Amino acid sequence: MFRTFRGGQSGGWRVTSLSPVTGEPLPFMPALSVTDGEAVALPLIPSRNAWRLVGVPSHLRYTERGEKQQLESVQAGLGRLEATSAALIPIRKSQAWWDLTQEERRKIFEDKSHHIASSLRFLPAIARQLYHCRDLGEPFDFLTWFEFAPAHTPLFEELVGMLRRTEEWSYVEREVDLRVVKEVLSA
Repeated sequence: MFRTFRGGQSGGWRVTSLSPVTGEPLPFMPALSVTDGEAVALPLIPSRNAWRLVGVPSHLRYTERGEKQQLESVQAGLGRLEATSAALIPIRKSQAWWDLTQEERRKIFEDKSHHIASSLRFLPAIARQLYHCRDLGEPFDFLTWFEFAPAHTPLFEELVGMLRRTEEWSYVEREVDLRVVKEVLSA
């Protein structure tokens, strides 16, 4: 199942900010649509008034059984009614990261950066899903999607700030931070 994030003129989420954290930005678009599908149609020509990022959920990597069980016991699913704020943070890591072995990446990811252990306290307030896109020819390696209630925005800022200070983040060569709010249709 492919998840497509499309920045454009319409969509279920209104863009409130789009900031390049490091590397090249994405063009600002006023709306974001998020769709799932069995296939992805390739764009025939590049568009000046839209962009599209595609990823796939995958099995957990760099995660040991106990960590997986801890995550599963506290994490919330996407699509909660109260989660009307969200963030899409596409990330591309450097070739130096990919040149490391899986074991070396695990050591940086958890043993040094404590990615999982430090993030547990932010769950279930913040729901998250990682989509892989490195092998799809996309401009990013990962699309990280977070959903949370507006009241949990400070908690989300704390989580993102903490992760960006880790050794793991020293391998990030491109990151964009896109914040959105759910469009509410009036009756």
